Parts: sequence; structure tokens; C-alpha cells
Amino acid sequence: MKKIGVLHVITDTTLQSRFTHAQLAEMAIEGGADTIQFRQKTGSARELVETAQEVQDICAQHGVPLIVNDRADVALAVGAAGAHFGQDDLPIGISRRILGPETIVGASARTEEKILAAISAGADYIGFGPIYQTSSKSNAESPKSLGALGRMCKIARCPVIAIGGITAETAYDVIRAGAHGIAVISAVCTKADPVAASRELCAEIRRASAQRNI
Repeated sequence: MKKIGVLHVITDTTLQSRFTHAQLAEMAIEGGADTIQFRQKTGSARELVETAQEVQDICAQHGVPLIVNDRADVALAVGAAGAHFGQDDLPIGISRRILGPETIVGASARTEEKILAAISAGADYIGFGPIYQTSSKSNAESPKSLGALGRMCKIARCPVIAIGGITAETAYDVIRAGAHGIAVISAVCTKADPVAASRELCAEIRRASAQRNI
């Protein structure tokens, strides 16, 4: 059975330039991240594969799955655990055929109709957001409410990973609202100490999950 993590750290070298993708992956995992997502919008296919391979090597050493954003070819090339696709990227059904049944396929979806369509097409988890205002994406939609997140979590027949502007201060509320987990960029990558930032997020996720299960 595929295990979908609860803290997805998306590595980034655009918002910050102190650390490489591989260094961020190493630090996030040390802090407790149980999924790493590699996302890079620029560069040739060769460059993306070379960088993603460095991240995959670190993930493999620690037994943590690597998810490649947008690129089924790069995910296949480096032997990643899966790939994640936005609403305007490769269709989920085609992605599933390319990647095979064992690979984790994530899909961004914003409406009930698109969530159900993505699941029917083979998505293993849904990315939903932005939950809060975010500066990590230039064309981000307006923030969704925690209420909307809760409704989508009830509709989806698979784990929902909340994304968008989530911080250590808000992670608790997001998990309590029904999210299986969270995906973050700035909350780890732009912090002075990514290890400590990841550790704090993990603690909030655990605290909220414990409260939800009471």
C-alpha cells in the first residue's frame, strides 16, 4: 500500500539561494519531513535530471519518498517514488499510464468536480490550496478557507495535502480542519534553520493529529 506522508517539503532555489535542492532535502528529512518534492521550473531536461538525481540519492539513503513536480520524465529517469501535477499539467490519466500503477501520483485540484475527476483518473492524493496568502507562487489563486478545506477533505476519497502559506503557527489548524498533511516551501526553505523549521512543523502536525483522534 502506498504511504502518503504528512509533511511534504518542496525544495526551492528561487526564493532562496543559500542551499541547493539536495541540501534542503537533507535538512528537511533531518527535521522529520517524510516526503520531499522536487520542483524546478527552469533548466534543460538534462539539468533537471542531474539535480533531481542528487535529491533522489539523499531520499533513498533515508527511506523517504521523492515526488517530482510536473515532470513524469524526470521522475522516471531518477527512479522517484512519484510525481505531482497541477491542473494545467499532464492529465492524471496519462500520467498514470506513463508512471505505472506502483508510482505515487498527486494532483492539484480546487473544486469538488476536479477532485473527483483526478481521483477517478488515478490520483493517490489531492493537493488543495492555497489555504492562506502565499508568495511562493506568482499566479496563486485567492486563499481558500479552512471550512473549504474541511469540505474537500470529506469529499475526497484519498488523502488531502493542504498547501499555500502554511506556517508553524497555522499547521495545527490546517490538520484539525481535516487535512491528511501539509506541503510547504517558505516555511522551511527560507528559514535560517530548515532543520528546526521542519521539526517544529512535525510537532504541530503530531499535536493536531492527536487532538483529532481523541
